[in-house]
Amino acid sequence: MRWWKLLGLAGVAGVAATGVVIARAERKRRAYTPDEVRARLHARVEQAGGEPGTSR
Repeated sequence: MRWWKLLGLAGVAGVAATGVVIARAERKRRAYTPDEVRARLHARVEQAGGEPGTSR
């Protein structure tokens, strides 16, 4: 039964590590100002070759 405990602890550690990665990404994403987000979106649209406001 000891290996079940180790497997459970490894699972808990994996979930905690995933939460840390997600929290860091969210903090980084929220650090953008609205103008920076708009500029990045416009750059992505230009790179894709489309026009803003049109759907595919």
